[in-house]
Amino acid sequence: MTQILEADNLVRIYETRQGLFGKVTPVRAVDGVSLRVRRGQTLGIVGESGSGKSTLGRMLLGVDPAQGGEVRFAGAPLPARGTAAWRALRARMQMVYQDPLAALDRRLIIAAQIREPLEIHRLGSAAEREARTAELMQAVGLRPDQAERYPHELSGGQRQRVVIARALATDPELLVCDEPVSALDVSIQAQVVNLLRDLQAKTGLGMVFISHDLKVVRNLCDRVAVMYLGRIVEEGPAEEIFASPRHPYTQALVSSVPVPGRALSGRIILQGEPPNPAARPAGCAFHPRCPRAEPLCRGAVPELRMTEPGRASACHLAAGASPATAA
Repeated sequence: MTQILEADNLVRIYETRQGLFGKVTPVRAVDGVSLRVRRGQTLGIVGESGSGKSTLGRMLLGVDPAQGGEVRFAGAPLPARGTAAWRALRARMQMVYQDPLAALDRRLIIAAQIREPLEIHRLGSAAEREARTAELMQAVGLRPDQAERYPHELSGGQRQRVVIARALATDPELLVCDEPVSALDVSIQAQVVNLLRDLQAKTGLGMVFISHDLKVVRNLCDRVAVMYLGRIVEEGPAEEIFASPRHPYTQALVSSVPVPGRALSGRIILQGEPPNPAARPAGCAFHPRCPRAEPLCRGAVPELRMTEPGRASACHLAAGASPATAA
């Protein structure tokens, strides 16, 4: 499988200020992230709130420009945001946003919003666009009588289905999903996940799936990247990550995932909250919460290194680590 998306050393820094005349403090929301997504592959990105997952997702599409590093789509550097080349490329790369109400225009009926990408990119005749809209609504579980409704007349789950349908309208080659099923009940979650999987099998669609729901990630994703305070701390095949996590942070996340028919035992409870990104701890950012932290962890930042073929971890305690290259 060829690479559809490549990102190298991405950096995104925001500035915060306390009060009108307070000191400006830089916040590294994304700090040197590299990853690869192959055609027909789904990469899951997981981590706590504030880890930089959503910012990274927007950067991969050029919605938020990178202040360092580079994104390449189908082997070519991503054009600058707002250019004609970037707008044309958006037909091939789409995003499902986390907040469906904010992503939708409250003044337009949902059928018009699902059809809008087809009109923007001039795909098909008017009749074909209407047929495609009806097909997409049915695929995501929306009824024909809901086509004329406005976003505020739908439930949160129904609005999310509209957003997913709109993202799929142009048959994209890459789909970046930011918590796409968080507003849906379990039965609709399964329907949407199966829809994405079927679409991927038919078209070779590459996906980046950002989620805090590890059960869905384990079910859908081929590979998983775990983020903590703007950096990837572990990356590898999903099956191996969930079976034998290497990084202490990943171990804590995986230990909280329930397994049907089995008691939730051995759960690792992390102490405290994630550190303030504007005051990142010295050394390993995870060391204040890590039950295995040693003096080395407080003084040196661990690099993401290979621990075994296809697996990488950013931990001083990981055995057999060597310089990592993104899979």
